[in-house]
Amino acid sequence: MPRPKFQTLTEQMFYTLLCLREECCGTDILDRVPAMTGGRVSIGSGTLYTLLEQFAEEGMITETRREGRRRSYRLTDRGRAMLAQEYRRILAQAEDYRRIFGEEDVT
Repeated sequence: MPRPKFQTLTEQMFYTLLCLREECCGTDILDRVPAMTGGRVSIGSGTLYTLLEQFAEEGMITETRREGRRRSYRLTDRGRAMLAQEYRRILAQAEDYRRIFGEEDVT
């Protein structure tokens, strides 16, 4: 049985939504994600534009501006809630790790 769409977010999904706290376009996101993660996470343009389309269809982001082919987006309340839910899930995972291994085992 496949899991429901967006039940959990990949890193690319998480950081795309995080970028959209402020209005920005796809090229902004392509630049911001590696910058905010120290190069640890990057998103390919094909992946990004597929995600933007899916997020828009699900009401997680809204298009705010269109100039030719360039479109800008911003997080909606639904997208913000999804991002917060994912943040809480990540924190719970980190707490489980800390509980099992303790603070001193973080390498």
